[in-house]
Amino acid sequence: MSDDTRDGPASDWTGWRTATEAALYGPEGFYRRPEGPAGHFRTSVHASPLFADAVARLLCRVDEALGRPARLDFVDMAAGRGELATGVLAALPAEVTARTRVYAVEVADRPADLAHRIEWLTEPPKNIRGLLFANEWLDNVPVEIAETDSAGVPRRVLVRRDGRERLGEPVTGSEAEWLDQWWPLPPEEGLRAEIGLPRDEAWASAVATVERGLAVAVDYAHTARTRPPFGTLTGFREGREITPVPDGSCDLTAHVALDACALPGGRLLTQRDALRALGIAGARPPLALASTSPAEYVRALARAGEAAELTAPGGLGDFGWLLQPVGITDSPVGRGALLVDVPDHEEQ
Repeated sequence: MSDDTRDGPASDWTGWRTATEAALYGPEGFYRRPEGPAGHFRTSVHASPLFADAVARLLCRVDEALGRPARLDFVDMAAGRGELATGVLAALPAEVTARTRVYAVEVADRPADLAHRIEWLTEPPKNIRGLLFANEWLDNVPVEIAETDSAGVPRRVLVRRDGRERLGEPVTGSEAEWLDQWWPLPPEEGLRAEIGLPRDEAWASAVATVERGLAVAVDYAHTARTRPPFGTLTGFREGREITPVPDGSCDLTAHVALDACALPGGRLLTQRDALRALGIAGARPPLALASTSPAEYVRALARAGEAAELTAPGGLGDFGWLLQPVGITDSPVGRGALLVDVPDHEEQ
């Protein structure tokens, strides 16, 4: 990495957090493009309608935990073009649909063909009673990148719009404290970390909008036992992983330290275990069905393939689910098969 101050005016260089904010959410940012995220990468929402079915089932369990209130809220954070909100609404039982208010939260403009009953917001509503669901939101909350220099000191990584990098000042203050607690960098030159403090704050702010119910974050994740030594910052364009360049032409993403985001009472599971607890198993249909009802066998086989993709080890099944109950005592997904049991922050 270049550390030469002759590489251009100081104004050309910013931290990755500022650069990512402009590249993703600025006036001509990636997430304001007309094709939306689905034009560049495939999430669980796009992989199969079974994912929306599972989230609808989770919302019904939250509904039961709340005593079936007259108003039930479903909030889809980072809604893309409203695909998950639309799918959940379609999958709910009629009695639950009648009581449910659906909100899609996204910086882009409202899609013209979105159902009128789905409210389109740029910030989550207040006093939510129900389920706030954030699928692949936190990985796009911009963060600073730290890299260890030749003296073993973690320093902020600066970047230009063309993607060229150099080292800036040493990491200090609350960012240094976060690294020490959640992602300590050994004194080996070139090791990198993403400073997840803005994500912790974003998640805490989102959870604060829930009066009673459950907040769930689903994302590429790692925990203290599995921090990658060189970080995870990358880019995506048209379905391909590319070198991250903060010019607005590609998605910029980094995996999430979900254990750091978790508030007291939060629990982490893999997507595989969470979806299985919600009835998505991926088991093949019995072969006998092919003889008695061939059409049903083909449909069941397709569903099994989609479920297998959603729960696959090494793929979508390894995503982390952070469950944050608010004002309810039992987790609607159950308490088994934890990815990690998250202690209170004060105990770290």
